Amino acid sequence: MIRATLPQWARPTSQPSAIISRSDGFGRIAAWAASVLSLVALLYAAAAAAQVMTIDTNPSATVAEGPIDRQYAQIQPTHVALSKSRLDPKTGMLLIRALQSEQGFAMRPLPQGHKGLKLVANGKLYPAGEAYVEMAVTNGISARPGDRVVVTDVKIVHSMIVFDLNGGPDLKHRILSHISIGMGPEIAEPVVQQNGDIPTGARVTLAFKGHIPELTGKQVEDLLAPLISFGVKTPVQAFTDTLPKPLKEAILNHQVWVGMSTEMVLYSLGRPWNKYRAMDGQMPYEDWVYGHPPQTTTFVRINGNRVIRVAIAPVGKPMEVFTKDVVSPMMLSNGSGELADSNAHVIREGDVQRRPTDAPAPPPTLLKPGEKPPSAIQGAGQMRPVYFPKDQQEPSLGANPDDQQPASAPAAAKTAPAKGAQASTAAPPASTPAGSSPSTSAKTGSSSSPQASPAGASN
Repeated sequence: MIRATLPQWARPTSQPSAIISRSDGFGRIAAWAASVLSLVALLYAAAAAAQVMTIDTNPSATVAEGPIDRQYAQIQPTHVALSKSRLDPKTGMLLIRALQSEQGFAMRPLPQGHKGLKLVANGKLYPAGEAYVEMAVTNGISARPGDRVVVTDVKIVHSMIVFDLNGGPDLKHRILSHISIGMGPEIAEPVVQQNGDIPTGARVTLAFKGHIPELTGKQVEDLLAPLISFGVKTPVQAFTDTLPKPLKEAILNHQVWVGMSTEMVLYSLGRPWNKYRAMDGQMPYEDWVYGHPPQTTTFVRINGNRVIRVAIAPVGKPMEVFTKDVVSPMMLSNGSGELADSNAHVIREGDVQRRPTDAPAPPPTLLKPGEKPPSAIQGAGQMRPVYFPKDQQEPSLGANPDDQQPASAPAAAKTAPAKGAQASTAAPPASTPAGSSPSTSAKTGSSSSPQASPAGASN
């Protein structure tokens, strides 16, 4: 960590300016004294109100653990013998001339962005894992595995060699395009005008420990081999060299496996003879057809960018159908052959892609596991009468509450009492105050005497 103090006066602020006449000598002395006092005040403010900035100089990035696409996983370090003597300026110029305009093939996805990838000589790659994937998603891909790349610029900076590929990730003259030189009210044009093109190149930094040793062009190419291959290859060879060995042999033998991408299918069998689009339920797919009878016909079913079904129909033999994904386990970084850990819970965004052979998903429900729906409970779902509360007459302002008529009795109370039942057992009216006796409530309901009051009230 490096801690740097940034004084308050170093930040851009608006300072008032004094207008002093040149002919006034006293004004000059006052201006000189004001400048001295301002300098003392600034030094005091710098010591009193300083800001502390923390800069992280650790170039390492977090490496994700667990299965991940092998194209973004950590590389295997190279073993190139390096000299202990330092690189002199003359050898550096020869090295730049040897590497300038060299062409190669990308062995891994090369992301855009000013920072780019950093490869330690005979060491690891930074970033790697999830950080590598995040850089590629955020900045975009400049070159995919197997694409041809050209070294357009080589710079030697301290203990690093910086390579710009396919034009680099930065605009040319990006600083001069913001500088204008002119006089008068008219705004002059920038020194260098941009044509609006957006750079799409990549950057790779080869870092050494301490200093750069004496190198040859061949040694630098060997150190960059995990990212760029400078050998003479065909496009098919350059692409298959980035894949696992079994998958590489399958493509070179013109075979198609379930789980391959459309790019792998094109490198293996070429462009299809015919294409058919259809729907399987709610899943769209494409059938690529290779061959015509009496030749062996191959039907490759593709959903999105992956092969989900391969059917081979030889003449005079039954059709062979393959639906098991055998490519995805090969593309994992750990090489375990398993798609995911049995104890891991993977959450994916977007629509769930289901195979035609999978059972339909159950409808969503709010029931707990093992809970029965209401339709399965006896007596549930029966239609019953609905009772609405009756409107009650609101008391008028200033009226005596004792003079109000009691609310109508509920429907159950209106029914005739059973034979032999006494009137004293009837329920009190709804307007009876809490705590009053039944006799008092009956008097209140039968007469409007002002002497009737709730129990416990003072006379």
